[in-house]
Amino acid sequence: MKHQALREQVLEANLEVLRRGLVLYTFGNASGIDRSSGIVAIKPSGVPYEGMQASDIVLVDLEGNVVEGALRPSSDCPTHLELYRAFSQVGGIVHTHSRAATSWAQACCEIPCFGTTHADYFHGPVPVTDLLTQEEIDSGYEHHTGKLIIRAFAGLDPFHTPAVLVAGHAPFCWGKTPADAAHIAVVLEEIAAIALNTLAIDPQAEPLPLRLHDKHFYRKHGPRAYYGQK
Repeated sequence: MKHQALREQVLEANLEVLRRGLVLYTFGNASGIDRSSGIVAIKPSGVPYEGMQASDIVLVDLEGNVVEGALRPSSDCPTHLELYRAFSQVGGIVHTHSRAATSWAQACCEIPCFGTTHADYFHGPVPVTDLLTQEEIDSGYEHHTGKLIIRAFAGLDPFHTPAVLVAGHAPFCWGKTPADAAHIAVVLEEIAAIALNTLAIDPQAEPLPLRLHDKHFYRKHGPRAYYGQK
């Protein structure tokens, strides 16, 4: 079987978001890419997570043509492919409908950085896209969802902001590997829930001062990072 290691990584990313309670039934999907061959492995469409095996993961090329697999790829595959083409360092993508993050997406609101938990992972708010136009919905909905995300990241570093809220829809997260993308999906849900609680306590809560935001982000990211072990 081709790209067995990639299939195993993508299966594990799908199972991780299931274990963490970020998906129900057949909601969401995870994918990964082998940059050397341009092959993307992605969850099959409409297949429950329970009982899913590596052999069920579908392989497609960057144009969306199925290379190997008996099942159809996720209906969100065109969105994943747009992101892989636009963000050359991304190696894995996870899309969930997790409760708190999706609530922010449905409200069409970015998630402000209220504290250091957020600042450890995101340099700035978690952005929200515009809403799709009727023409975009009618002509390649998933393809245009990817384009919408890319437009929202004009001027942003996708690794300083490794997730987005698609307005009216739900979050997409990414990382250098499928495991990294799943990790960000879990963290995003926690950040989204904490932000909701913050506003419930104080509807006038202000974002974290930039000096503290920068301190926490850059101690974990970039050339001067010192968090963790070498």
